[in-house]
Amino acid sequence: MGYRVIGLLGSPLTEGNTAILLERALEGARDAGCETETIVVPNLDFQPCMEIFHCREHSTCMMDDDMQAMYHKFREMDGLIVATPIMTMGIPGALKSFIDRFQVFFMAKYVRKESLVPKELIPYRRGLYIGISGMNVPDVFDGAKLTMRAFFDIIDVRYHADLLIRDMDHIRDIKKRPDLLEAAYQKGNEIGRIVREGR
Repeated sequence: MGYRVIGLLGSPLTEGNTAILLERALEGARDAGCETETIVVPNLDFQPCMEIFHCREHSTCMMDDDMQAMYHKFREMDGLIVATPIMTMGIPGALKSFIDRFQVFFMAKYVRKESLVPKELIPYRRGLYIGISGMNVPDVFDGAKLTMRAFFDIIDVRYHADLLIRDMDHIRDIKKRPDLLEAAYQKGNEIGRIVREGR
């Protein structure tokens, strides 16, 4: 059985600093023996949650869009790496709407008490959050970290680590910071090793 780590990109810039960090982390996971897939959230075709609450009783959403395929992927994955910039002191709107659509998982786990994730995978699923901010202020990641922790918990992924980089307005080109690229690689590699060794 293969081990799969999903990379979730919250930025629309597929060659930008956030995407480069995500790819480096996924490279680490691949070197640990995992298959990887990158999902660019702004490129998906989906609507925000409309609070229909069909998912209160059912294991899917009534809205027929790209999220249906996402639910299947997120049930079966072993690890998750989310990389996103900070916008207005939080995560970008498209990524937040994507996360909100996981009400399907929330209702299963907390209302019906039957997680959508296979029981044998739950103990080993791990997550990494990579965040970058143009600003250099102490609390710039606080809101995003709370959101990520909640998201990981809802989908039965243990929040294992994060890589939070401030002052990108001055760094500008992440490729000029090999230390940060190496940190992303090592954290991704660790996620890959944990899910492989755990299972």
